[in-house]
Amino acid sequence: MAEKTTVNTQTQLKAPEGFNSGKFPLKKRELGGVQPHIKLGPFNLRIPLIHHEWSWTEMAAAMFLGVACLGAGTATTMSTFGFDDPATIAALGLTENGAFLMSLTFGVFNAICYYLPALLGDPVVPGWITPALPLTLRFLEQWAMPDYAAGQVDRIYAMIALQMLVALSFLIMGATGLGRKLIDIVPTSIKAGIVLGAGVTAGINVFSARMPKAPITVAIAVLLSYFFLFNPTFARAAKKNKTLNFLRNQGVVPAQLFAIVLAPFLIREIAVPQIQWGLTPLSVGFVLEHFTIFGLGLPAASFFLAALPSALTTYIIAFSDFVLAKEVVTEATATRSDETVIFDAGRSNLVSFLRNGIMSVFAPWVPMCGPLWASGLLTITERYKRGYKTMHSYWDGVCTFRAATVIAVLILPLVTLIRPAFAIFFGITMGVQAFACGNIGMRMCTTANERGIACVIAAALAYYTPGVALGVGILVWAVVEGSELFIKNKE
Repeated sequence: MAEKTTVNTQTQLKAPEGFNSGKFPLKKRELGGVQPHIKLGPFNLRIPLIHHEWSWTEMAAAMFLGVACLGAGTATTMSTFGFDDPATIAALGLTENGAFLMSLTFGVFNAICYYLPALLGDPVVPGWITPALPLTLRFLEQWAMPDYAAGQVDRIYAMIALQMLVALSFLIMGATGLGRKLIDIVPTSIKAGIVLGAGVTAGINVFSARMPKAPITVAIAVLLSYFFLFNPTFARAAKKNKTLNFLRNQGVVPAQLFAIVLAPFLIREIAVPQIQWGLTPLSVGFVLEHFTIFGLGLPAASFFLAALPSALTTYIIAFSDFVLAKEVVTEATATRSDETVIFDAGRSNLVSFLRNGIMSVFAPWVPMCGPLWASGLLTITERYKRGYKTMHSYWDGVCTFRAATVIAVLILPLVTLIRPAFAIFFGITMGVQAFACGNIGMRMCTTANERGIACVIAAALAYYTPGVALGVGILVWAVVEGSELFIKNKE
């Protein structure tokens, strides 16, 4: 087919072969324009098949990756709320399997929230606020495991308060533009200390909580992740070989496949999957009664005051994802003159507010809702960069991926296939976080003093609550570097 040429006021664009020739989506974009949408204030609503095609490749990826991610997050949340203890399960009148099925309601709520960014025009694949997770767990350790029989649920109150404050932070920082100013004001040494501390506490979590349960499986899975993500020899080989490049683009998936397929049979540290059939049952009433403000009431003011430092720390950590998201989107779309994709940090903040706000009210989510899952987005953008023939619109990829995640988590056989490896997936996430945060935190520092302050803050975060550790960091920074700032301002 001959190429169709469209003249633009700025430049002359050549339409890719087959441009807009398919039946779907029903609404077609102009060459070089923005994909059609429905304008809703700051948001751009896109409906499958009307405003974007359904991408079967991204659907297949979501069937595994989406459930794995949600499974790990559900396992983390339930473990934090005491559901590793049979007595806790019994106190609520549940069996072990009943508790597992109930917990999936958290996953379904979060899957719906995962879909919101792409649905509303934020060109990302969202995820957790992963670097903040070890700090969140450390914050929650101030309160005992919930005693549901006695009605002692302070830890749940603390989690609700924290996530509400994080949601409010996204709203205020995004709507006013204060977020960027805050990031600029916080000294590099303190920001680096927070990131480095997240890495240290993640490593401690792997060695103290994950390794004892399945030492060989966790060790092999984490090392596999390190090899595929960070090994420079493999990275060079992947540039010359399409198969190796494909494997490298999958990130932690090979390690997850190992945990699901080989670990139960080869190492036998985790159970063989017990497949259950049907659709995932929802226990919305039970979750609302036992874990939310509808059944428990609003947390007392003391919980919000205690959570303030952690909420601020969490936002500082999450804000870097906005910067990374913009870079990834800009780099991917630079190769595609047939479509314009706009990343708006303000809209991304508002969507993050909606997601955290919804989860704090309906199903408090310990990993919380972050603006970016980098490895998930990169898997899609790498395909998008191959051209129109591979992916007609950027939104075909991101919208389908997260819409399919909602479908996947409702398929009970798929969820139960992956269930035995949920805790291993969490160990993989924490292991990668330890490596990546250590790398990033160290590279952020450019002077000896910055490195020293960052290390002190990291140690404090591993030992104290985030609030106390942040206070330690500010004090150390004031003693070591504060006078220099005063002199500069005076000059």
